[in-house]
Amino acid sequence: MSEMGKGAGLRLAWTGPGESMDGEPVPFEGFFEDQKDRLLRVLSVITGSRPEAEDLAQEAFTRVFERWETVAAMDDPAGYLHRTAMNLFRNQYRRARVALARTVGLGPEQDVFKPVDDRDTAARAMGALTPRQRAALVLTEALGYSGEEVGRLLGIRASTVWALTHQARAALRGTVGATDE
Repeated sequence: MSEMGKGAGLRLAWTGPGESMDGEPVPFEGFFEDQKDRLLRVLSVITGSRPEAEDLAQEAFTRVFERWETVAAMDDPAGYLHRTAMNLFRNQYRRARVALARTVGLGPEQDVFKPVDDRDTAARAMGALTPRQRAALVLTEALGYSGEEVGRLLGIRASTVWALTHQARAALRGTVGATDE
């Protein structure tokens, strides 16, 4: 080991992208030896797991090796290696999150009794209305008929339909508001 420390000589020996001081291309093996510990430390901190970090580092180095001629000519091959490793980590994390969501059904906890309670609340609220208010409200709001059409169906004027739906909404606001408290 030199005075500069392990791996430091290779970094200082690079004069340009992918070249050593003698102008020869930097071999992948030298790059690997220079970067492996640093990448592994970074990934260990990010993942919180040494085995997972080792797997990611291995995959990142494999991808860099497959493109070594191109990567060695880059201004910052180490930066490319680290970006590759981070992209792998993000993709792995995203896939795991999606798989977990599918398996566990992440999301808000569903109250299985809520639909039953909602139907009960609606039935009680509608039951508090007069039959004419209920008919006017259901025909206009739920079934989408116009005031004139409902008036013809119920044998009343359109203005009476409007008054009945207005009264029904006001009564429902009072009933639903009282049960929400």
